Amino acid sequence: MNSNNDILDAVYRIILDRKNNPSEQSYVASLYAKGLDKILGKIGEEATEVAVAGKGGDREQVVYEAADLIFHLLVLLGHYDLPPERVYAELRRRFGTSGLAEKAARTK
Repeated sequence: MNSNNDILDAVYRIILDRKNNPSEQSYVASLYAKGLDKILGKIGEEATEVAVAGKGGDREQVVYEAADLIFHLLVLLGHYDLPPERVYAELRRRFGTSGLAEKAARTK
């Protein structure tokens, strides 16, 4: 893997494989079997854990929890068959634009 997004793409491909070829031993398949509300609940749970880790100041815990959050976001993207490249493209589109200006443009 030669770029930072390669690992995200590789994990996403495995997530799609688990979605399309479910097995009882697959955590991802179990999330998809439980439905969108379960996936969204995990994202909320992991986001809260990132916030708690951030407040706690343990840098390793922040990394660990951030990885969990990103993983579950990839599961959500897989639910909608949205490849991570769509997110990369949106970030590229926003790059170099003030966050305040970008947000204001969305509300018009």
